[in-house]
Amino acid sequence: MELKTSNPAFAGKTFEGTATHLGYGQASAYGSSMTVSGTVNKAGILMVCVLATAAWTWNQYFTTGNPASVGGYTEIGAFGGFIVALVTIYKKEWSPITAPIYALLEGLFLGSLSAMFEMRYPGIAIQSVALTFGTCFAMLLAYRSGLIRPTAKFTMGIVAATGGIMLLYVASMLLGLFHVQIPGIFGAGPIGILFSVAVVIIAALNLILDFGMIEEGAMNGLPKYMEWYSAFGLMVTLVWLYLEIIRLLSKLRGDDRR
Repeated sequence: MELKTSNPAFAGKTFEGTATHLGYGQASAYGSSMTVSGTVNKAGILMVCVLATAAWTWNQYFTTGNPASVGGYTEIGAFGGFIVALVTIYKKEWSPITAPIYALLEGLFLGSLSAMFEMRYPGIAIQSVALTFGTCFAMLLAYRSGLIRPTAKFTMGIVAATGGIMLLYVASMLLGLFHVQIPGIFGAGPIGILFSVAVVIIAALNLILDFGMIEEGAMNGLPKYMEWYSAFGLMVTLVWLYLEIIRLLSKLRGDDRR
């Protein structure tokens, strides 16, 4: 079965194209092949990278108490992470180097952003982290147990919903350039909260698609560097999920001053 996903790292013919280049199941002839356990280990390394730089910018913020002290790191992390992510997507064989760089940059962004939320709402950061990991674990259990599987209809629905959300975010950014805001959905009212709940659910269900793609890659015997690339793809979804959860929690606490 050909799997599709809305994760840009796994989009299109990511695994099919790599395996076709080498021949399905023949990656081992060119060296060690991708495994699920190896991907999990690489994902753990990337998580350590994220936590390391996140902790550093977090401490910087609370040491000075001044948002300007981490403003530069926030921009470097956000824009730098985006650029490195694009490079990783188009040059998958570079992922053993670019994936850790992406994780370190995202840590700079997430650490400073989380500290700003934490200063306003004590406890929100640890709650968001716990909910993100808890959701990931729950989705993994649902996937492994067969409770939720990436069937064709399920995949099509999640891809369509994710695409719609991304288009809405892009439209919001473009309208923001003209000082126009989309009413309701980004506010802290009932509509805004329901929208954020829906986005969190869609982000969480994207993990099911990611797990399916990782398992397919291992079954097809892709080259070893695809473990780094697959771990990077999973990290992209986890970062999105965390950002949506912390946004939702801030709305539930009545904070949306955009």
